Amino acid sequence: MKPMINRVFLRLCATLACLTPPAPATAQNVFASTVSATLPTAAATGAGTFLFEISHRFGYLSDGAGDLWGLDGFVLNRLGLAFAPHDHFAIGILRSNSTDNLEFNARVAGLALEAPTGSAEFALQTGVAWNLQEEEGDDHGGHQHTPSPGGGADSYSGADDMAEANEMQAYAQLIANAMVARRLALGVVPTLLWNPRIRSHETETTVSVGLNGQLYLDQTWSLFGEWILSESREDQEYDSGSFGVEIRTGGHFFKLLVTNQHQMNPTQTLAGAAEDFFDPGSWRFGFNIERRLGGVFNQK
Repeated sequence: MKPMINRVFLRLCATLACLTPPAPATAQNVFASTVSATLPTAAATGAGTFLFEISHRFGYLSDGAGDLWGLDGFVLNRLGLAFAPHDHFAIGILRSNSTDNLEFNARVAGLALEAPTGSAEFALQTGVAWNLQEEEGDDHGGHQHTPSPGGGADSYSGADDMAEANEMQAYAQLIANAMVARRLALGVVPTLLWNPRIRSHETETTVSVGLNGQLYLDQTWSLFGEWILSESREDQEYDSGSFGVEIRTGGHFFKLLVTNQHQMNPTQTLAGAAEDFFDPGSWRFGFNIERRLGGVFNQK
């Protein structure tokens, strides 16, 4: 069943990316794209719009030129597809090869306020995820879907069993964004997260808070950063941090970033990171590409 779901998902994404024309650029209110490095924004999408995303996280920058600064080895991948049947409502699916995390989510981005000091936007997002990687006989290690053995984030192994009954996770978020001086977008994302550590047989509900900002230099270039405050727990002792540059073109958002977080799906990044952001040896290169595909059901 799982290989069949993966094949159908990949074929659907490829078909939409190839056959659907890019959506025209829309007026920006606060954040232009719907996601920072990993945190969601309150940006709404037009009715009938698809959002297709592909993201990668690579090895350590500190590996140097011999390993092309991490690009030659370890890599994690995320694919995302969302559809907005209404201007302010969207449903989506995310798939990461880190523990084969598969998520279904929904978001409502409807409230915008104007003030003399700038604009403000609010949204709600919720999602449920399953970690489908098998405990025994999983060949993902040979394809480097999980970090190689070593230390820090690369110390994951099957020794700490992932309980089959504990593979499900869920979260709910309030997203608040504000624009300052027409160039600086700021966001805060308080989140209620259920079952943050799937390798524990005991579930818990925790709170994390995401903070993100983006400085728009012009219509194309901007600088962004994000930080996720989370509780310290085994294998997830540190906060996740990311910074980078976004390149915006018609219907596309390209993000090049550096991060201490090798995972990407919300239930993974909200739970914490395995390595300290303030240690440059933990930094990894990554990128996000988001393509906005519009007018699918509006063409005559």
